[in-house]
Amino acid sequence: MAGRAPLAARLRPEHLDEVVGQRHLLGAGSPLRRLVEGGGTTSVILWGPPGTGKTTLAHIVSRATGRRFRELSAVTAGVKDVRAVIDEARAARSASGARTVLFIDEVHRFTRTQQDALLPSVEHGWVTLVAATTENPFFSVVSPLLSRSLLLTLEPLTDDDIRGVVDRALRDPRGYDGRVELTGAGRDHVVRLAGGDARRALTVLEAGAEALLAAADTAAPADTAAPAAPADTAGAGGRRDVAVLDVAVLDVDVLEQAVNRAAVRYDRSGDQHYDVTSAFIKSMRGGDADAALHYLARMLEAGEDPRFIARRMIILASEDVGMADPGALAVAVAAGQALDLVGLPEARLALAQAVIHLALAPKSNAVIRAIDAATADVRAGRAGPVPPHLRDAHYPGAARAGSGAGYRYPHDAPGGVVRQQYPPEGLTAADYYLPGTNGFERRAAERLRELRETVRGAAEHGTAREP
Repeated sequence: MAGRAPLAARLRPEHLDEVVGQRHLLGAGSPLRRLVEGGGTTSVILWGPPGTGKTTLAHIVSRATGRRFRELSAVTAGVKDVRAVIDEARAARSASGARTVLFIDEVHRFTRTQQDALLPSVEHGWVTLVAATTENPFFSVVSPLLSRSLLLTLEPLTDDDIRGVVDRALRDPRGYDGRVELTGAGRDHVVRLAGGDARRALTVLEAGAEALLAAADTAAPADTAAPAAPADTAGAGGRRDVAVLDVAVLDVDVLEQAVNRAAVRYDRSGDQHYDVTSAFIKSMRGGDADAALHYLARMLEAGEDPRFIARRMIILASEDVGMADPGALAVAVAAGQALDLVGLPEARLALAQAVIHLALAPKSNAVIRAIDAATADVRAGRAGPVPPHLRDAHYPGAARAGSGAGYRYPHDAPGGVVRQQYPPEGLTAADYYLPGTNGFERRAAERLRELRETVRGAAEHGTAREP
């Protein structure tokens, strides 16, 4: 229908009980529910990924408390717009006592000056601020505003949450009112494309459903000549209504054509998850950046949790690169932090950069072999007392017990290294770290040899410990 609002707007929940997900914010006695039901004046900052309900919650707060509602977008509004709304809110409160809820979407896009302009109104309660942001507010919101507001963190919706949103859209009169059904594979495809974003799920569903209904309307004149289906077409299972016969069935093929996104065969809890993850890691370990990027794209397109991907890269940076490129771990950690700060889809660039770095980096598994060897000795009982000269000497009576006696302070010696026993007895010649010959470890091996000769004495030979 021309001029009809998008499906996501038509299905926006009107009450807290209709909100999907975010149970941790909506329980009895929770701050958000008190704000809605008790008419509190606490300003709130809603932080969470797109499509998790931030705008919806703001509208519910306004509607439930019966307050005036004003909305600004940080993308288009300036200081002048903010002050105009605040002046209007003060005037309304003076004239009739009416309170105003000011909703600011994407508040992280406000400059510091624009955010500072909000402080007096929040401080004096002229408005109840409900601000939404997809970025970490500890980095993107000024501290005075953050300290005057209650920070509520929204979580990505689960697959079951998204299925609930889709099912409501199919049966709700504001949606398709039973005129459209989804096949099982079609529903799974919508859930994968949604990636925890309810708005995206409804947009995908609407694109497919509208394409399907348009095709059905075009074919309707030819269909009207067909005879009515006999009553027994329902089979032994029972009757089938004419209305049921008119239901349009939405499958993966129509969805793929409508949203121009192929269905990626991927089950986050099945074989595909483990197989693709394994191939992703082995491609980076083997130095094939192109293959690793393929599997990264495959996981992201299938809706894999990007935090899982980042964690796997952080592990690989130490397990398979290690000291051959000491900066690899920093790159992997930075990619994970970038994901938290900016979210998808932009953070896929940081993830891709880290994948390329890890694939191209020289490789070494010396770090994991070293910690495994040390752990094996500890588990085998080879963990004697700490040598007396290394024990803590800062408590009363330490000197009487001999703790710290004979300790040599390395900084007093040329080069900052002295001969001294550091391991317990029985492990003085244990070589856990055995550097390879790739990348930085070529230099690390020479430095390690020099240190061991100085600390242990040139005549004492090391003993490699196997995991």
